[in-house]
Amino acid sequence: MKSLINVDNFGGTDADNDDILLKAFEDHEAFLNITSLKRHMIIGKKGSGKTAIFKKIITTHQYDFFSYGHTFSDYPWHHHERQARIGIPDFDKYTHSWKYLILLSIAKIALNQDNSLPISSESMEDMIRLESFIVDTYGSRDPDLTQIFSPTKFLRLKPHFELNFKLLNTSISPESVPILELPTIIQEVNAALLKIIINLLNPDHKYFIAFDQLDLGFDTYSNEYINRLIGLLLASRDINLTAKENEKNLLVVIFLRDDIYECLHFEDKNKMTENYVSLIEWDTPRTQKTLKALMEKRFSIVLGENDSSKITWEDVFNEEREMPSHQSKYDHMKDRTYLRPRDMIKFSNCALEKYKERHGNNNSQDHQTKIDNTDIHNSRAEYSEYFLREADDEVHKHFPDYEKYLDVLRVIGKWHFEKDEFCDIYTKQFSLPSIQPTDVLEKLFDYSFIGFYRAGGRGFGGSEYTFKYREPRARFDHTSNRYRIHPGLIEVLGLKRA
Repeated sequence: MKSLINVDNFGGTDADNDDILLKAFEDHEAFLNITSLKRHMIIGKKGSGKTAIFKKIITTHQYDFFSYGHTFSDYPWHHHERQARIGIPDFDKYTHSWKYLILLSIAKIALNQDNSLPISSESMEDMIRLESFIVDTYGSRDPDLTQIFSPTKFLRLKPHFELNFKLLNTSISPESVPILELPTIIQEVNAALLKIIINLLNPDHKYFIAFDQLDLGFDTYSNEYINRLIGLLLASRDINLTAKENEKNLLVVIFLRDDIYECLHFEDKNKMTENYVSLIEWDTPRTQKTLKALMEKRFSIVLGENDSSKITWEDVFNEEREMPSHQSKYDHMKDRTYLRPRDMIKFSNCALEKYKERHGNNNSQDHQTKIDNTDIHNSRAEYSEYFLREADDEVHKHFPDYEKYLDVLRVIGKWHFEKDEFCDIYTKQFSLPSIQPTDVLEKLFDYSFIGFYRAGGRGFGGSEYTFKYREPRARFDHTSNRYRIHPGLIEVLGLKRA
């Protein structure tokens, strides 16, 4: 095992800047649900590992495994409104424009990646028709998908497709249809494209179209944003069902933050949740995956002497000495996270820095020493600041006044508090006429700033307090009188444990 003093960090907290992300990849059940084509909607908190799975999917290169990934900058958002279908429900008006983007993404794979195609003389004609349409319309068999809805484009539908061209304005030629006219016939175009593509795909190969970073444009007050997202979910479901019915291994995968998914309301959402959603969780009874195992992979990469090295948590952290309240270091750190890899990586990096400060340039005993209680204690203030900043990224759009309500907790000044204490301080110092203190408590619970006491200790991990991040389906208990603030906020809010 290498010396801790010579290690810079255990990886980055941002998947886009984590040099060891793929080397330390943990094959979570959500990832396995994708590769086995069981579920295609991957839902989790920010930092839970969605982008790690997305990157694993789009960087896997095998003779029978093909993928294409879309990120925020790729989405033709500015052209979507022009492609909306008029006269249909809002939640469904973008479904067909998403289908068109997905189908062209699959076409790129078929025309440029999978050398097994066409697999038969029967599918040769489909290959020729698909290639001719793409080249005639976009000038290349490998088009730039960010430009597929560009107003300067003209679709050459005839002679490649057999469509009902009577839907078009009589002044428009089927050989040169302006892209602005696509909404008029997009349903028929998609049906023709889908039929060709499904017939063309190799049944022994797997094909994945993945969408990530949808949260970067999130606006809880924008109906158009919400409708576009719903349209993508419906489009992915329809194409996936068609592929399954035709025994083709094609899956359109959506990665989405759980708080955004909760904002979406549309017909059959519950059915889709039950059948297609895979949650990314760690250290809960619903998964076998733990943050400890994830960190041990990272330790093995940065501290191991060779590729076969196995470095355990106990090799890095001195678990022979308990933390206060007789906790292990792992439980102590885990309790201060939202059970996300990002949080545990950050906390471990902070503790490593404090360890290195304590040891300075003295290398004499580095191989025998480990991160200890004092290092974790000294790192908590920096970690707590990070933890609140991370919460802000998710919460501020849903809960704009949350900082004011955190000030109530600062004034209370204790890790545990009673409802009467909160109501009294809120009413006297922070009250807004339209929001009752119990409603504020419910909001703070919904975003896991606080947990409520549940008699009987039914919470996970033996805890007597229920937190939303541990039990996503838990509802606020208005009869509860005792609350606990999330331990990750103790330092940043200046709280006392007593």
